[in-house]
Amino acid sequence: MKQAGFPLGMLLLFWVSYVTDFSLVLLIKGGALSGTDTYQSLVNKTFGFPGYLLLSVLQFLYPFIVDPENLFIGRHFIIGLSTVTFTLPLSLYRDIAKLGKISLISTGLTTLILGIVMARAVSLGPHIPKTEDAWVFAKPNAIQAVGVMSFAFICHHNCFLVYSSLEEPTVAKWSRLIRMSIVISVLICIVFATCGYLTFTGFTQGDLFENYCRNDDLVTFGRFCYGVTVILTYPMECFVTREVIANVFFGGNLSLVFHIVVTVMVITVATLVSLLIDCLGIVLELNGVLCATPLIFIIPSACYLKLSEEPKTHSDKIMSCVMLPIGAVVMVFGFVMAVTNPQDCTHGQEMFYCFPDNFSHTNTSDSHVQQTTQLSILNISIFQ
Repeated sequence: MKQAGFPLGMLLLFWVSYVTDFSLVLLIKGGALSGTDTYQSLVNKTFGFPGYLLLSVLQFLYPFIVDPENLFIGRHFIIGLSTVTFTLPLSLYRDIAKLGKISLISTGLTTLILGIVMARAVSLGPHIPKTEDAWVFAKPNAIQAVGVMSFAFICHHNCFLVYSSLEEPTVAKWSRLIRMSIVISVLICIVFATCGYLTFTGFTQGDLFENYCRNDDLVTFGRFCYGVTVILTYPMECFVTREVIANVFFGGNLSLVFHIVVTVMVITVATLVSLLIDCLGIVLELNGVLCATPLIFIIPSACYLKLSEEPKTHSDKIMSCVMLPIGAVVMVFGFVMAVTNPQDCTHGQEMFYCFPDNFSHTNTSDSHVQQTTQLSILNISIFQ
């Protein structure tokens, strides 16, 4: 919302969710047309080894551009301990269906975090100064916003795995399931985006939790819940990365020993990345434009256009022809903008409004000084 402008951001959020719904169904249709049951085999059947190799790289890189548990007090120890204790054992599962109940717990925690963000929008929002451009319709960084939104909705890399785990999988059943999931997801995203942006407007950070003060115990609990959701969700991403390695180097099958070795290697490298990076915003942008955008917009459309024998005027083909060039534009320009104009990052430092005495150093109007001075009362009455 900060990058795109609040009104345009909302429109883009609906658009990206619609494209996600369409492309997920398109992938399964492409699999049915080509007689394949994995994303990699679909692309291999459609575009040969070069396409297969490109997709494998994108799927492999996706989990490595993730910066989990962004907690800055002893974060290295916490990440290491949680990885060894929880993430690694869960990632060793060989059946993705067994992760279903774990994902359900993650969804419940997400709802709890949403409630915390909503509560703070009411209690904290009125006391945070609003930036001058808070309510403009559109901003020049809208393409970067599309990249972040694409990251939020990306699940294409494991859609065949989930599809095959369904009882009696069919395209119609998959379409209903995806539509219901997308509707729930977009509603959650809208509430998160609205409450977060209304609270902090132009001061919103790439990681919303960086906006809250450290002595806010309720938000600290929310940070803990967020860390748990990452721990519970990451094994599915590891599952896809491991499958890529198995398909490319081991003919699709891993022995028990190699299964453990590959899993440990993937988790280790990803953990090292998360230990070195503490800015979630640039991570979301780069992941969105480099991995999520081609996996959502470009590859499903290209596969369907080449495989389908429907007439050019068919709605699926028209939509695919629209999605493909838009995805290419978002990928190229989004990457350039993410590198040249990255999101703000506090690197774990508290925001200025957590220290009312320092407010005079900011470029805001005098009317906001009184608002921010009230934060000293908030720090006592609300945060503690």
